[in-house]
Amino acid sequence: MSAKEAKGIVSAGGFRDGFLFSLAVVLTGFVIEVATGSGGVVVPQWPVNGAVLALFSASIVVAGLVWRENRFVMWLGGIPLGISLIFTLALLSFVGGMLPQESGTGALWVKTLRLNGVFSSWPFAIAVFFFLFNLGLSLVWKTVPFRAANLQFILFHAGFWVALSCGLMGAADLQRVIIPLYEGKATSRGYEASSKSMTELPFEVYLQNFEMQEYSPQLALYDQQQSRLLPDDLRQVQDMAEGMAVSWDRLTLRVERYLPSGRVDSSGVPVPTDSPEGMPYVRIAGISGDEEVAGWVSTGSPFEAPSVVRAGSRLIVLIPGAPKKFRSRITIRRDGGEREVSEILEVNKPVEANGWKLYQMGYDEQAGRWSSLSLVEGVRDPWLPAVYTGFFMILAGNAMFFWKGMKKSRTLSG
Repeated sequence: MSAKEAKGIVSAGGFRDGFLFSLAVVLTGFVIEVATGSGGVVVPQWPVNGAVLALFSASIVVAGLVWRENRFVMWLGGIPLGISLIFTLALLSFVGGMLPQESGTGALWVKTLRLNGVFSSWPFAIAVFFFLFNLGLSLVWKTVPFRAANLQFILFHAGFWVALSCGLMGAADLQRVIIPLYEGKATSRGYEASSKSMTELPFEVYLQNFEMQEYSPQLALYDQQQSRLLPDDLRQVQDMAEGMAVSWDRLTLRVERYLPSGRVDSSGVPVPTDSPEGMPYVRIAGISGDEEVAGWVSTGSPFEAPSVVRAGSRLIVLIPGAPKKFRSRITIRRDGGEREVSEILEVNKPVEANGWKLYQMGYDEQAGRWSSLSLVEGVRDPWLPAVYTGFFMILAGNAMFFWKGMKKSRTLSG
């Protein structure tokens, strides 16, 4: 078929047919949602999803090569349909961004059409199917026969196809589990919230200890009549230090001594300590109205009640500092304990083990820095390397595009 005939097909089909086809795709998807009870699309797990993607890819190649001159196939791989499907996917994504995407939320019509789960709905799935078919056909036609001039197009569009298809098909194999670790104990199991079940991991994690650094504690005034704290206006920006002054209405205090980690000795006086059981102590003195106040205040800990100083009907208390940094020292055991490696888990600094990434997630907030519990999130996404490959192909295509543009601008300026 000649280029003139192909151009006629595009103009004959045009954007009107493309948008009508996209509308039919969305309406068909809604009909399927209503008929199936708004259950959405369930993507199969490996190896079924891999086989489906391979068959889908093969069908695109066969259609693009064997029926290359077929008018309908040419329309399926044409620009008007591609742009129409992009607009459709953008509109569905906009709806998904505007409406809460949680099961059971929204009005009855929203739940019936599964607009509260757009990205796993039949309209979105069918639109993506035809968009990938459209993009795949254009990619086949640009690749066979191969020309170096088409390399930038091939890299960009193939990368987009790989990233999108693998990201969607691989979603079923994504696993997220919460691993509760207790100091001095090991576990090889994690809780999967989506299925509400325990998952056996291909390794064992032993928690050596949990560590936390806190910001400076802050002095505050507790009003017993109103049952609330009256914090100092500067408490968010001022570090605790000896000699600092704090004031409230008719109450002025001065910090005489500050112990970041202290304990009460046999005489009942707080003294510095390096013990893990140590807690912040502050010696204060001041005036509340016409009355002098003085004494030690402390944050308290699981081992000792907090100390307060009474100022009239109010109490001067010491609030623990907010968490500054926390981490877990762990040992990962593989092959039944034959291989061990010690790691440090911190927030935003994951550790990899047997295809899983372990993230520092949380701890026992009531116990604070004395927590013996560390919550670790385990994430396994076997399709992620394929998605990253697609992204790198897109970057390579963009780099070639800019390089060609720079060469062309130099040629024109020269």
